[in-house]
Amino acid sequence: MLERITISFFGRTNAGKSSLINAVTSQDVSIVSDIPGTTTDPVKKVMELLPLGPVTMIDTPGLDDQTELGDARIEKTMRILDSTQIAVLVTESPLLSETEKEIIAQFEKRKLPYLVCVNKCDNGSKSDNGGELTAAGSENSCAQETPDGTVYPGEAFENLIFVSAKTGFNIRLLKEKIGEIYAKLSGGLEKKSLVWDLVAKLSASGSRVVVLVIPVDEAAPKDRLILPQQMVLRELIEHGALPLCCTPETLTSSLEALSAPPSLVITDSQAFGKVNALLPPEIPLTSFSILMARYKGTLQASLEGVAVLDSIKDGDKILISEGCTHHRQCGDIGTVKLPAWIRSYCKAEPVFEFSSGQGFPEDLSSFRLIIHCGGCMLNENEMQSRARHAKEQKVPLTNYGMAIAKMNGILPRSLAPLE
Repeated sequence: MLERITISFFGRTNAGKSSLINAVTSQDVSIVSDIPGTTTDPVKKVMELLPLGPVTMIDTPGLDDQTELGDARIEKTMRILDSTQIAVLVTESPLLSETEKEIIAQFEKRKLPYLVCVNKCDNGSKSDNGGELTAAGSENSCAQETPDGTVYPGEAFENLIFVSAKTGFNIRLLKEKIGEIYAKLSGGLEKKSLVWDLVAKLSASGSRVVVLVIPVDEAAPKDRLILPQQMVLRELIEHGALPLCCTPETLTSSLEALSAPPSLVITDSQAFGKVNALLPPEIPLTSFSILMARYKGTLQASLEGVAVLDSIKDGDKILISEGCTHHRQCGDIGTVKLPAWIRSYCKAEPVFEFSSGQGFPEDLSSFRLIIHCGGCMLNENEMQSRARHAKEQKVPLTNYGMAIAKMNGILPRSLAPLE
């Protein structure tokens, strides 16, 4: 399964980040101006970047923004690092400033693949010549010759490249270098399975039918499936499985219509209790949310964190966090159903706080527990960053599906298909 890869451009004010993104995408993604601080908030562009494929490009404010709101803008820029999968540092010289060295240190701390682009190498060329950079000096030297013949000693970066957003010099080469990184990352994502590897194992000696239980009620999005349901359905179809979609109300009749039991039943977590009661114990059961925790790499952390539900007391603070923002309907799972289920299960009155979208709190120390959605709208980097952030502050984090399964007494059953 191939996901969009997030490519973020960082650099000091007026280094030419916006111009470079526009040159790479051949679109006016960002406003370009000589006025410092023109980009005041991260600008995202979801697109197909040929020949690379589906990407999200992010233009960020300058790292040295000295305006009145500079600190807030820099903080937003640093938060973009959590979701970045390929980083591009845009600079005007290979002799990097301390600010630029600091952001590279952040790339390396997060093990982000990155490129350093020395922009504004204008030689009057009107088109991309696609030429290789010229190394000067010894075999191991990082010195490079710009289009005007100037040779810089450079920094010790194998990923240093001279470009010009204005003339198009080496823009094609930049795209090729991004493409090389992209190919490695997307190759890993394509090998990663959301559900098919489990189905292949479970159906090895039986049915290839997989039942997807999708509630359609007042809390369901209008006229569409949510992303985890779409992702599971698409992967099953791609691999030749036979998905059967139903609601909790039609689950029994759907099972009766089959000539053999399904290899797996996957339900929306909020229907765990009802589905578990209707489903014969020999049929494997899990949820979309638990599959997402496995896919995003937070399954083990969520399993460890869910045990905290057994020790919640009056006044304990619980953060319920979602990766997306949406109009909350009556019976909303995050703000209505989960708090009610937790009060009932814990026989206590904890204090609930809520976050959504990019609003994940920096200071988590006051929370006894974090219960996060499946994170379908967050890429793996950002979901793992949130889990790591919680761990660093010694705050347990779990997942909607894990919490609901535990409160329904079926956590072992819901995890058994993943073993």
